[in-house]
Amino acid sequence: MTDANAAPTLVVGLGCQRGCPVSTLRALLDQALQAHQIELHQIKALASIDLKRDEPALAELAEQLGLPVLYFSSDQLAGYEPQLSHHSQIAFERTGCYGVAESAALALAEQLANAPAKLLIRRQKYAQATMALACAA
Repeated sequence: MTDANAAPTLVVGLGCQRGCPVSTLRALLDQALQAHQIELHQIKALASIDLKRDEPALAELAEQLGLPVLYFSSDQLAGYEPQLSHHSQIAFERTGCYGVAESAALALAEQLANAPAKLLIRRQKYAQATMALACAA
């Protein structure tokens, strides 16, 4: 991390199967942050695809962490396809997007920082969920 005046904007992108328990999302998040030595308080927001707007685990996780969760359409996420570390055909068939976690993280980090974003943590998969972390300076 650079020691610039402003802290970088760190955003977590999440994807999950219907009915995924909040404990699964939290375990995946905690594990990934710990592995990369990132503190939870450094995270600015959570992001996912708008198809998951009514997914209870995402709202519960945001509430637990005291963070906003923002949702993007598959059209908004499609532009991030070249930056994805993994292209999931299943995700595409279900959502119209090749990678929900990575593209949602990139989209929100760029939106919040008004600057280009890059993936700090590539797609991590665990049980019924995926997460990624993007950073914009």
